[in-house]
Amino acid sequence: MNKFLITGLLICSTLGVIGQVKSPIKFTAKITNRNSDTLVIKGKDNFKQVIPINKKGIFVASFDAPKGFYMFSDGTEGSNLYLKPNSDVNLTMDAKEFDETIVYKGKGVDESNFLAQQALNDEKFQKEAFVKEATEFASLLEAKLKTDLASLEKGNFDAEFTTALKKKFESFNRYAKDDYESAAKAKKMTGTLSPDFNYENHKGGKTKLSDLKGKYVYIDLWATWCAPCRAEIPYLQKLEEKYHGKNIEFVSVSVDKAKDNEKWKKFVTDKKLGGIQLFADKDWESEFVTSYGVTGIPRFIIVDPSGKVVSSDAERPSSPELQTQLDALLK
Repeated sequence: MNKFLITGLLICSTLGVIGQVKSPIKFTAKITNRNSDTLVIKGKDNFKQVIPINKKGIFVASFDAPKGFYMFSDGTEGSNLYLKPNSDVNLTMDAKEFDETIVYKGKGVDESNFLAQQALNDEKFQKEAFVKEATEFASLLEAKLKTDLASLEKGNFDAEFTTALKKKFESFNRYAKDDYESAAKAKKMTGTLSPDFNYENHKGGKTKLSDLKGKYVYIDLWATWCAPCRAEIPYLQKLEEKYHGKNIEFVSVSVDKAKDNEKWKKFVTDKKLGGIQLFADKDWESEFVTSYGVTGIPRFIIVDPSGKVVSSDAERPSSPELQTQLDALLK
């Protein structure tokens, strides 16, 4: 999973129904190392198709869906696809290497294969280009846009798909520039005193970051509506268990909007979330969040016992590198 969430956010913004013509779509999926016995395909206007696994270990369904962008999820991770009338979609993948192994075969799958490959290209760019200096980053970003557009033009794709992807590429560039600048700002915070917060605690009252001085603090910025955030919860719970009694606090800060405060409380209770569960005062506009230049979630931060920033953009709980880092800090 990459930290840079532009791709997912932008696809979600274009996610939905492009046409209104409905026609049965045959969908089959064979998934190795599956995370669930159910696949869920979601789209605009509350479209939801739940596909249970059959006795042969295959997900099979036939359903009506308007032409457009959709997202499928195995309960842990998700990916975008594009469905068209009369398609016969055969998906294969290994859930342990989710994005890297997605392959669509059958009728009407060219667009979905393009989206799968594009996700890998975007992730590679994010890993390689974001560590470059500003001038080189700008050059790589410009080259990427030209390459993406050229690849799109070479494909024999649906006209509406092509139009939507062109807009997505342009948006990616705009957001990438902003995210690069935010990341550069956050990087400069390493070794400096972290901004403080004073947020509502799920258990009652308020909690300040400064209240936790004397301990390392691993902060998770998340929201109940964020699928990648929810996917990290089981890993975070395992970390909390592993480091129980150690000199570290695990703090989850929700950036849900104020109107969803009760939804947050219920989610924390129903999911039996551990650690310190806090609710930011002004969602995305909270001073602590903006101080770190946060443009996408989940986002993780490590603060040392003196209150200084160890990492302003730390590894996710699902990353083995995080445990290596925490073991070193807490030895």
